[in-house]
Amino acid sequence: MAERPARKPRKPHTAQVVRTERLTPHMQRVVLGGEELAVFSADTCTDHYVKLLFPTGGATYPEPFDLERIRAEFPREQWPVTRTYTVRAWDPELLELTLDFVVHGDEGLAGPWAANVQPGETVRFMGPGGAYAPDPNADWHLLVGDESALPAIARALEALPAGTVAHAFVEISGPEEEQKIDSDVEVVWLHRGDRPVGEPLLDAVQALTFPEGRVHAFVHGEAHFVKELRQLLRVDLSIPREDLSISGYWRLGHNEDGWQASKREWNARIEAEQEGTTSAA
Repeated sequence: MAERPARKPRKPHTAQVVRTERLTPHMQRVVLGGEELAVFSADTCTDHYVKLLFPTGGATYPEPFDLERIRAEFPREQWPVTRTYTVRAWDPELLELTLDFVVHGDEGLAGPWAANVQPGETVRFMGPGGAYAPDPNADWHLLVGDESALPAIARALEALPAGTVAHAFVEISGPEEEQKIDSDVEVVWLHRGDRPVGEPLLDAVQALTFPEGRVHAFVHGEAHFVKELRQLLRVDLSIPREDLSISGYWRLGHNEDGWQASKREWNARIEAEQEGTTSAA
């Protein structure tokens, strides 16, 4: 039996912070740039994402930065920590990568970093990943998400041709978090207030009168409401799996490390439960 080829080491991208901007009270924009981004591209999917690498455990890494060497020589607690963020915009001419971060004071790792980072600081990241772009052959589009999905939803809306039929629902904490999106689609901003995360989205999608024809849907955000909407779309409405981009970006009570460690099992269990319901229907 032929041996598998050795896994090619993944090389992180290196960039510098060009500028930052506070878009809303809880959304911070960071623009990265630099000549090393000439080998980077993020122009095929509207949900492209990158994994930022943050030093941890007081570690100082040798130069040139080599992730494989770090993982081989440093104790695990000093390996860089990854945080995943959607590409809000990519300009291949200026070599500028725009990322938007949800910020809640000193909570978390990436949010406080984004709120305080200064132009000129070096940033390393892996990627891009991504799998979704609005299907031009669909009759209409459904885009649903909380703050974590806002960058991807905004990018998808801006990619839609004028006159495209689409329904977009974005849940945010309050009216101060609304953003300008360059699209003729009217976004329905759902102000959560004191309600549980995802509850306004569930109510809105359940109340929607679905247009005729084939829908292409993008539903992302907190895992529990995503699960409920997957039940509605995939099971109750029998929308084919290939017409759904639907997954939890995060889960209440878990940081990214904990959620990523359990996400595959969570998704497999939910899919098995719901697909079993579909098969038995």
